[in-house]
Amino acid sequence: VILLLFLFNFRTAAISFTSIPISLLAAVIVLERLGYSLDTMTLGGLAIAVGVVVDDAVIDVENILRRLRENRSHADRISPLQVVLNASIEVRSAVVYATFAVALVFIPILTMSGVAGRLFAPLGVAYILAIMASLTVALTVTPALCLSFLGLRHITEKEPPVMTWLKARYERILSRVEKRPRTALLIAGALTVCGLAILPFLGGGFIPELREGHFIIHMSAVPGTSLGESLRIGHQVNEELRKLPAVRSVSQRVGRAEKADDIFGSHYSEFNVDLKPLKGEEGEKIVGDIRKLLAQFPGVNFAVKTFLTERVEETLSGYTASVVINIYGSDLDQLDSKAQEIARVLGKIRGSTEVQVQSAPGTPQLEIRLRPADLALWGFEPVDVLENVRAAYQGAEAGQIYDGNRVFGVVAILNPAQRNDIGAVSALPLRNGTGPYVPLGKLADIYQSGGRDIVLHDGARRVQTVTCNVAGGDVNSFVAEARKQIAQSVTLPQGSYVEFGGAAAAQAQSRRDLLIHSLLAGVGIILLLTLVMRGWRNLVLVLVNLPFALIGGVLAVFAAGGWVSIGALVGFVTLFGITLRNSLMMISHYEHLIREEGMTWGIETAIRGASERLIPILMTAFVTAFGLLPLAIGAGDPGREIEGPMAIVILGGLLTSTALNLLVLPTLALRLGIRAATPEAS
Repeated sequence: VILLLFLFNFRTAAISFTSIPISLLAAVIVLERLGYSLDTMTLGGLAIAVGVVVDDAVIDVENILRRLRENRSHADRISPLQVVLNASIEVRSAVVYATFAVALVFIPILTMSGVAGRLFAPLGVAYILAIMASLTVALTVTPALCLSFLGLRHITEKEPPVMTWLKARYERILSRVEKRPRTALLIAGALTVCGLAILPFLGGGFIPELREGHFIIHMSAVPGTSLGESLRIGHQVNEELRKLPAVRSVSQRVGRAEKADDIFGSHYSEFNVDLKPLKGEEGEKIVGDIRKLLAQFPGVNFAVKTFLTERVEETLSGYTASVVINIYGSDLDQLDSKAQEIARVLGKIRGSTEVQVQSAPGTPQLEIRLRPADLALWGFEPVDVLENVRAAYQGAEAGQIYDGNRVFGVVAILNPAQRNDIGAVSALPLRNGTGPYVPLGKLADIYQSGGRDIVLHDGARRVQTVTCNVAGGDVNSFVAEARKQIAQSVTLPQGSYVEFGGAAAAQAQSRRDLLIHSLLAGVGIILLLTLVMRGWRNLVLVLVNLPFALIGGVLAVFAAGGWVSIGALVGFVTLFGITLRNSLMMISHYEHLIREEGMTWGIETAIRGASERLIPILMTAFVTAFGLLPLAIGAGDPGREIEGPMAIVILGGLLTSTALNLLVLPTLALRLGIRAATPEAS
């Protein structure tokens, strides 16, 4: 509809439209050959690329159509083949260089490490393949289709009414702007400064909370809580959760298998909560309802996570929390004490939820301390006592019984009811092989004490870990405040130190990778533009226009909640690519007018060049916007949590970038001049 509305010619619209599925299908075929599947990220990359695909087709078709229209009005007409060939060659160089420049912009996304790289690399690959396929189609298929379906009898001398109306009003506005260049540049500069000023107030996080209709609730009671007590509490939690209208089913898993690799004690439980289909805002409400409900159970810690978020966080830090603080040291008691201090500090910071010390002391245990003098008196070695105690608690094979051809082992083990009874353990009979039976109480002091169910290590270093989640998602600001508060309030003993991990550390690493690789890609882009641009002025014009893309993106993020995720950062990268392409095509067209058509650089040339680029720029913006609008509207719905923020950034940036590209860039070009693009220089 957009193509037909702007071009107002069914054949030209059909040619432009045909290039879209051909380019995307070619990209999908290559993706499949490379081992990628059509998932949310690859489809997102193809959706973003649709604007460039349309721009490639429209630039070629619109230029060919314009040249055919001009050729028809000339007295000495040339053949349509020559017109199509000349028109294609006219824009070919700019299209090729613009495509490679945009591909370089996306290289940093392909080189991101860790989880972010795994998430967004398919998007970058899909985008680059789509624009490369589009370039190939624009250079081969589109001119052939134009030659086949556009002849002199299908061309009218007049431009389409929509195009005429838009160009007339655009030229009128641009001429007014050109007469007051300082005002226009001051407004653009002020908007850019405002966009940069908002940046420090934007929060940040790794990925938004994924809403998949399923929650995992971690419940941790006091260490040493029995299975029966955990089941009793879990039954109450289960009953309360089932009262929520959005909850479809709840199940509980307690403790661990006898010989499992898990390190969970009987005080630990997990609940799997399955929800009915919900929209984004409904999902946010049910999370709040669940957390409010769980707050009614005193003495028990809860953590609520979606399955995918938990898997991502476990991959990042080994824990199911967005903020992980590791305290390293050698003294376990000091580590426990400092971990409790840090937990109290975190609990006072705004936004903290579900603060937990991962290996809290206090697990009840029976401690058996042997008395060496009594061991010597009764003729026992410590290993003899250890073997008997191990047999009492773990069992020891005492013999076998036979039932036909089946053999069963007989295991001697202490009655479960007596294992925590100090009197029963003290009466455990021991024999050294030569003397009489001696109760364990005559050889050791037996008493109840508190201990640890596990001693955590990381890289052969003792560690205690404090975890928490952040309400609202602004993990970066929370971690910055936590660092400040911990440094002021917690004094660590000599040899101990603190490290932050989790989503905040992962995003910081992803940002560093993106920044470093973007700088390297920027160097490559500048070198490429140096080959394309015929003078430093033209290069400066292209680069100066890039910050204009930042304004709308920043304002869109601020309006959407002020939270910059990795998806939003990818949106900014995409936005810079689109702006770079539009700027490069505009300056290249100015160069063509001066170099090939012999025009003198001035206000008339500036207005004509911008006017001739108006329709391709608007069509690219509209098609890209309509392609991303569904993602932006349902940014909080399941399946759109990552790409939604990216779409919001691109849409906001397109608005300001397109306006400033059409109004400010010609004004800047008129001020600086396109002097290097003269016929003599070329």
